[in-house]
Amino acid sequence: VCYSQNVKEIEEKLLKEADENIEKFRKGDVLIQFKDQNGKALQNAEIEVIQEGHDFLFGCIIFDLIRNENTYKEDLFKSQFKRIFNLAVFPFYWPGYERTQGMPGWENMLSTIEWCQLNGITTKGHPLVWACRSGTPQWLSKYTPEETEQLLKSRVMNIVSGFEDKIELWDVVNEPINVKTWQNKIRDMDDPNDWGGEDPIDEIADYVEKALLWSHKANPKATLVINEYRTIADLKVRERYHELLKELKKRNAPFKDIGIQAHEPRQEWFNPQELWKTFDLYADLGFSLHITELHPQSSGVDITGGWRTGQWTSEAQTEFTEQFVKLCFGHPAVASINWWGFSDRNIWLPGGGLVDEEYQPKPVFEMLDKLINETWNTHIKTEPYGDGTIKFRGYYGKYSVKVTTSDGMVYSYRLHVRKDEANSWEFKVK
Repeated sequence: VCYSQNVKEIEEKLLKEADENIEKFRKGDVLIQFKDQNGKALQNAEIEVIQEGHDFLFGCIIFDLIRNENTYKEDLFKSQFKRIFNLAVFPFYWPGYERTQGMPGWENMLSTIEWCQLNGITTKGHPLVWACRSGTPQWLSKYTPEETEQLLKSRVMNIVSGFEDKIELWDVVNEPINVKTWQNKIRDMDDPNDWGGEDPIDEIADYVEKALLWSHKANPKATLVINEYRTIADLKVRERYHELLKELKKRNAPFKDIGIQAHEPRQEWFNPQELWKTFDLYADLGFSLHITELHPQSSGVDITGGWRTGQWTSEAQTEFTEQFVKLCFGHPAVASINWWGFSDRNIWLPGGGLVDEEYQPKPVFEMLDKLINETWNTHIKTEPYGDGTIKFRGYYGKYSVKVTTSDGMVYSYRLHVRKDEANSWEFKVK
């Protein structure tokens, strides 16, 4: 991978800013006081604080376990998956989910959702509405446009309400700027051209708003997202998405989160300045940002875009991912990062997996494991001050606290360090 001195200086400056933001925005001050059974400050004890999970979501699609696409070494797949991920994305593409009208495949999801819940992995559904061939089953063609909208409404509300206690995060509308509106797609379902890009913003907002309202009514507690691609690399798409978001915000549409895809153009090493500008643009509207589809590869194809040159090797995949993830984690508006494929055994772009075909870690997996579970993880051993307190600054997430007293007794506690909360506890050692 080649780059100029100017590129290096720009990247170093942005990464430095990201590191400063991580310390400022991803961590909080924690105060814990320990008292003995007489209510006095605990003395002469050893205290170990271990972070067990992040509030920030690091995720990946988990399609392999849903459609029987790949049941190879399922236990190893799950073990490697949960090592670095606390978010799993489930497939709700309409043609695959409801191949025959009235026979949706909801049961296929349940065992994997249960496994996620048992392992503290947040679940997400993708997508509810997508106005293209991959989002419109052929059996819709026998209905009028007005009837398809009613069927779409029923689909959205049935899924969101039916999975109310199982899925809390939804990509409601996929790619509204780049594909046709629902009305335009349904008018001619046999047209092989799915792509839009010129529809008036208010017409796009009309069907997106409806989908958000249906979803919100079905589950008012769910986090609703609209998802778009090419916003990092294409200024026109970035601005049109911005216009759509402003229009939806003006209408008080019920959502506060947006998705930014990061694999179009598919071989591009994104300019980190443009990445940061994209984040700032949408964050200024008050939205939380989700990197929904990240897919750097190691297939040996050429790197495009002009920021870096060379080939997408394993080393390039690792370096790009590290830079990209640090910039995302370092921007306060970003809430999640999601990879679009886990293993090279079953992958959309060749070499895009984080583990190889045998589920053994690639260098990119090992780098992420170290970042998430070591660099961005709080683990301290200390003793209480004279007043029985300990103080530290920790990453937001769930923790276990182990207290070993002078007589060898061990006591365990759990706590959750949260953003915008006091994060102060008092524990009595009995």
